[in-house]
Amino acid sequence: MTEVKKGYVYVLTNESFKDNWVKIGKSKREPEVRGRELYNTSLPLPYEIYATLKTSKYQEAEKMLHRTIDRISKLRIASNREFFNIAPEIAYEILLDVASMLDDAEVELYGDTVQVESQKLKRKVSARFDFFTRGIERGSKIVFIDEPTYTAIVENGSEVLFEGRLWHLSPLARELFTRLGKVNASGAYQGPLYFSYNGKKLTDFEIREPK
Repeated sequence: MTEVKKGYVYVLTNESFKDNWVKIGKSKREPEVRGRELYNTSLPLPYEIYATLKTSKYQEAEKMLHRTIDRISKLRIASNREFFNIAPEIAYEILLDVASMLDDAEVELYGDTVQVESQKLKRKVSARFDFFTRGIERGSKIVFIDEPTYTAIVENGSEVLFEGRLWHLSPLARELFTRLGKVNASGAYQGPLYFSYNGKKLTDFEIREPK
């Protein structure tokens, strides 16, 4: 029996986009490769992968995702393009809904994420990292594991202050690895993996139940 090749539905963001613009498309190739292919002279900055859905039914999944957004809104920026005026977090939620109807779905959320249990998929998926839900308060100092002289201060649930500027963890990790000459091929980083608080890696902190 011939094995059906899997592909990807991807949600891409770009710092040169307006707020809450995303590109949602599909590809047989790895998302990192597709992101590099799409980066050309018409864009001042490269794409960043926000989330992916890997499945053998990736073409059907992409159509379902597009139709879902189009059916409930007029958020597609141009009728013949894959750009949507929608928050990436909402696009990810719809991606999860589509994945819950597929038998072979593998969902990944890039960037500042950690693994949590998903009631929709009945398995672990990625969710946005939040300092406060893990008991790390504003003003706490976190340390870059690969070079402890680099430190940052927690400013809110998802951002830190480094050298007078607010950063999410993943772009900051990329910046610091670039300074150290250790950039990986894809340019994508799961930020919480590379920082610690009080000697404990951020990904080792469990979510605290609200009192």
